[in-house]
Amino acid sequence: MQNVLTPYDRLTAWLSSRLPEGLALLITRVALAGIFWRSGRTKVEEGTALSINEATYFLFEYEYTGLPLPVDLAVPLATYAEHLFPILLVLGLFTRFAALSLLLMTLVIQFFVYPEAWWATHILWVAMAAILVSRGGGLFSADALLASRRAR
Repeated sequence: MQNVLTPYDRLTAWLSSRLPEGLALLITRVALAGIFWRSGRTKVEEGTALSINEATYFLFEYEYTGLPLPVDLAVPLATYAEHLFPILLVLGLFTRFAALSLLLMTLVIQFFVYPEAWWATHILWVAMAAILVSRGGGLFSADALLASRRAR
């Protein structure tokens, strides 16, 4: 008996190939980066690159009281992480490391800041980060470019 591929089988094979996967990973990287980038921008003075505003210190001191770090350490760590890791994700550079860092940050937020936000928000962030940790940046990433250069 001859093995005949159905249209569904051909479509599934194509959707599993590098191009669609690369596009999906690119979209996932940009989506996750956007979430954290926008949050990071709320922590800095408008019109500055990384000058942390006083409201951020106030928020961490009086609203995010469950954090296991001192405010003077938590504020710059969170602010700089929410700027650095999204840039790395958009570039697809050190994707797994950046996604793992944001995954850990999400878990800190989940357990110590907004424990009620799991199903509404954090599960989506965890899912995006987990996909990027397991699959990497994909075809359209600096990681792929560096890997192809190393292979030569």
